[in-house]
Amino acid sequence: VQFTTKQLQKQSRKAAKDEVAEKAKLKKALQQGNTEGAKIYASNAIRKKNESLNLLRLSSRIDAVSSRVETAVTMRQVTGSMTAVVKNMDRAMADMNLERISIVMDKFESQFEDLDVQTGYLEGTLSADAATAAPTDQVELLMAQVADEAGLEVQHELGQTEMNKVPELSQPQVNEQQEDALAARLRALRPATTS
Repeated sequence: VQFTTKQLQKQSRKAAKDEVAEKAKLKKALQQGNTEGAKIYASNAIRKKNESLNLLRLSSRIDAVSSRVETAVTMRQVTGSMTAVVKNMDRAMADMNLERISIVMDKFESQFEDLDVQTGYLEGTLSADAATAAPTDQVELLMAQVADEAGLEVQHELGQTEMNKVPELSQPQVNEQQEDALAARLRALRPATTS
């Protein structure tokens, strides 16, 4: 499963590189006044971008399935540990040794927190999907953005798109500290044999 995920990510990166190449061709076509060629290159760039996103999304889903399997295995281990903890709690309650009860409860809470971290990681992975806009709009916006970056006047050729109202494409904001902390806790929970 890890190999498949890495292959999909590699293909996604290749498609992203192809998108950059198509944008360069688009810019050159716009500079030469080749509107038809520019539309083709813009369409190709959008297609490569969508291909890259789809491959990345598929990679994420496969990774999510892998995480679910790992979670199921961990749940089985936690269930066994919880059974042992409950037996220890029964013995501790019979003895009414408060120190032993406290140790057992701390262990139980620690395992519960570990389970929360794994569940949070799984939910975060599954909620990473994003919607895409209509290709025609994307083609026009990309053409306008590249033309704007190149300082070209193509407003009369594009017709309906206003050059000064092209939105900037931005990446979604990710709380990297929180992601890193969750990833570190997840790595700490995984058995040493899983790599």
